[in-house]
Amino acid sequence: MSCLLAAFALLLPRTVILILVIFSDYIGRAWQNDLWPFLGFFFMPYTTLAYSWAMNSAGKVDGIQLVIVIIAALLDVGSITGGEQVVRKRRARAES
Repeated sequence: MSCLLAAFALLLPRTVILILVIFSDYIGRAWQNDLWPFLGFFFMPYTTLAYSWAMNSAGKVDGIQLVIVIIAALLDVGSITGGEQVVRKRRARAES
């Protein structure tokens, strides 16, 4: 079940965050308050999931957990900037 959830997280991270918040305390155990997971849901969902995994598996972000959190942050930044490039291309086509 956890492998299926991990594969599903790559496609729809916000849905997985909602499932984890509703049906378990996995996200809540990793964070000290509710503000950061809430903001992470909207702005950096991959990083939120990776940090939650790191804190629940090792209790700290160190070693391979740190590498995975950094890769997740790069995925989040890439998805944000990739979306902006699509918008710019559409605007350029509409103007010409």
